[in-house]
Amino acid sequence: MNQIAEWVSDARPEAVVVDVSVEVALFIRLLGVPVIVVALPGTRVDAPHVLVHRLADHIVAAWPRALCVPSWLRQWEDKTSYVGGISRFEGRDRRGDEPESSARPLKETRVVVLGGAGDAFGTSLQDCAAADSVRSWTTLGGKVGAWRDDPWPEIRGADVVVTHAGQSCIADVAAARRPALVLPQSRPFDEQHATARMLKRHQLAVVAHGMPDPRAWPALLTATAATDPRRWRRWEVDGAADRAAEAIESTARRCRQGT
Repeated sequence: MNQIAEWVSDARPEAVVVDVSVEVALFIRLLGVPVIVVALPGTRVDAPHVLVHRLADHIVAAWPRALCVPSWLRQWEDKTSYVGGISRFEGRDRRGDEPESSARPLKETRVVVLGGAGDAFGTSLQDCAAADSVRSWTTLGGKVGAWRDDPWPEIRGADVVVTHAGQSCIADVAAARRPALVLPQSRPFDEQHATARMLKRHQLAVVAHGMPDPRAWPALLTATAATDPRRWRRWEVDGAADRAAEAIESTARRCRQGT
């Protein structure tokens, strides 16, 4: 906190964006600096989250308003921007948005697993891949997967992407518009399960709770490959970063003008 206070004193920011950390957001606000808070899915009705959302000058929610307005955010409707999923891959080239997986022979089907920096699946998917040796499996990230400076070609080239329900991975899959099998992980405030429920409700992805039995994978992957990836347009990745930037800049301007 000392370093943050020193930085605020030196930099004199007009506003600060805080992602996840309630304590940092509150500390910055107590220093007299306007704060934009990034909301996360889940059940955020505990006292610290209620307080930080009340004190925030603006709230950015990185999912589409049309798909979910949580009950705990409704009271802050006038200061919340639902910008859609923010992906580093927004604007990257796509091969075309037409479904392709159903036309590919099974032996040529490509499954890409997004393990993430937190190693969401560990080695548990190795048995699943072994039980479905007909398909080609590639794991990116985690302790057992490959790390790529640019994983876009693998994600975009996948027939099925297996991923957890973290905000970044979901936005990346939406940007690539690939069929997805989502395995939500246990997180505080039910974050990933809330996202998974949203995806399932609006038929954007196939969702499996818990690690499926290895024998269930062939049917799960077949069902996932048959989904229409064009439905990912509803996650509103295109323009999301610009919408977030505009919300942040307009908040800074408003606070600077004292309105």
